[in-house]
Amino acid sequence: MEQNVEQNVILHLGLGSFHRAHQAIYLDRLIELGDASWAIVGANLRNDMADTMAGLIAQQGEYTLETVTPAGVRAYRRVRAIREVLPFDASLAALIDVGAQASTRIIAFTVTEAGYYLDPKNRLDMGFAEIVSDVAGRSAVTIYGAIAKILAERMARHSGPVTLLNCDNLRSNGERFRAGLLDFLARRGDTALADWVAQNTSCPNAMVDRITPRPPADLAARVAASTGWADRAPVMAEDFIQWVVEDRFKAGRPAWETVGAEMVESVHAHEEAKIRILNATHSGFAWAGSLLGLKFIHEDVAVPWIRRMAFDYVTDDVIPCLDTPEHPSPVDLPRYRDVVIDRFSNPYLQDTNQRVAMDGFSKIPGFIAPTIRERIAAGASFASTARLPALFFEFLRRRHEGGIAFEYHDQAMDPAAVPAWLAAVDPIAAFCQDTILWGTLAGSTALTEAVRAAHVEVLAFIQGSQP
Repeated sequence: MEQNVEQNVILHLGLGSFHRAHQAIYLDRLIELGDASWAIVGANLRNDMADTMAGLIAQQGEYTLETVTPAGVRAYRRVRAIREVLPFDASLAALIDVGAQASTRIIAFTVTEAGYYLDPKNRLDMGFAEIVSDVAGRSAVTIYGAIAKILAERMARHSGPVTLLNCDNLRSNGERFRAGLLDFLARRGDTALADWVAQNTSCPNAMVDRITPRPPADLAARVAASTGWADRAPVMAEDFIQWVVEDRFKAGRPAWETVGAEMVESVHAHEEAKIRILNATHSGFAWAGSLLGLKFIHEDVAVPWIRRMAFDYVTDDVIPCLDTPEHPSPVDLPRYRDVVIDRFSNPYLQDTNQRVAMDGFSKIPGFIAPTIRERIAAGASFASTARLPALFFEFLRRRHEGGIAFEYHDQAMDPAAVPAWLAAVDPIAAFCQDTILWGTLAGSTALTEAVRAAHVEVLAFIQGSQP
């Protein structure tokens, strides 16, 4: 497609389903209203999604979004927000060139929690070969290696300031990415680029929310039947969508607030509500359902013990943490809890436990440990929260013994960790001493006792649910 040099560009790294069902939709809504002043150029940092990428390139970035309500009402939208899709190139040459152009005013990215490689102090965890290689300049496969290359070229071309925009589930994602990037540059000794980054970039925190399953096998056929287009790269999502962004952009931005995005001074309260209520319960449903041999999230929600586990976790522990007399929450937390569970009950999403269960070694410290830490500090019970890590422990134990029917991926997990726990005299205590999972909580007597008690409940639940 011929490029319009007048357009401002958002270079987005990570053209997976979530970006195409979320951030791209907000820009597409603007275009639909007649504002075509911005466009997305998309690329991937790794050579994956080959069929999807080929389809997007052949379709000049266009694709179909199918949304479905809990009542089963489906709607279809032809999305035209992506102006160009860059084919994968290990050198990242085209991606760097686009990112370094003055017309590129935002570089956005969607990264899994584990893809930030951060330790509890928000410094790079040098235990990962990818980070070591990128710091040494041998590769650029991490978000830091790729962004550093783009910004170095941008600095060399005098292309001006740019906003680096996270669109993912990492808590305080903009701040923590910035800390990781500056640590990356410091380890390289690149003080000139670090100084340029400090002066010429901003990293707003953002909260994103839309359940986006992997596209099911029959999606393309439904799209073709409903639209008449044989789309090679369709995506599907729930009809709910939310985006809350701190309004700190260094070089301008689209008028996202006119199409439903919430531009705020601080995203913290919304972010905490979403991470602790939606993300944590999502994982809890997936771990619990997997232990019963269930396949889909909506099946888990229909199990009374699992639904009550999620409800009690939010009601007993999360709401008291997030809504206090000193710091009342701007979010109606009981209503949000109920909306979230209702969204998870949507049977038409066919959202799998396999997708949601993955990366627990990032989700425990990010989604669940903060509530436990705050409840301990307040001298309060966290028995309802303890069921979540107890479910994860039992999930990993059964996986180790071959009792989980699907392949589990966890980028931050040491493969030797689970066998070591299970070989210990006290496996629960060993689990609660894992510093990757628990940070400063590791070895806490209160944590160990609560998880041990919750694990007894989990085993009773599983045994009582067996036919």
